[in-house]
Amino acid sequence: MSDGGIDFGAPATLRKWPSVNNERVSASLGARPYMVIDGTLDECIRRFMLQPKSQHHLYEIHTAPQADLVSAILSADHVVELARLRDFLGK
Repeated sequence: MSDGGIDFGAPATLRKWPSVNNERVSASLGARPYMVIDGTLDECIRRFMLQPKSQHHLYEIHTAPQADLVSAILSADHVVELARLRDFLGK
């Protein structure tokens, strides 16, 4: 793990929800997020941050939970906070 208690090298998958008019298609309609990249948590965070901010809500990262800081599915807001922490730690 890194100094911040987060293993940014852990396996992760960046996924995107299908959308209509920039809104997620509901899981109740059978929608499921599809894989954009399969790599490390760091790679997925970097790719996420390259996406337009107006589309961040369509993305999530799936990874193994790490203590209280990283859950199995990371929402857009959580990914942004992890990116800030990673940058602060100089990772």
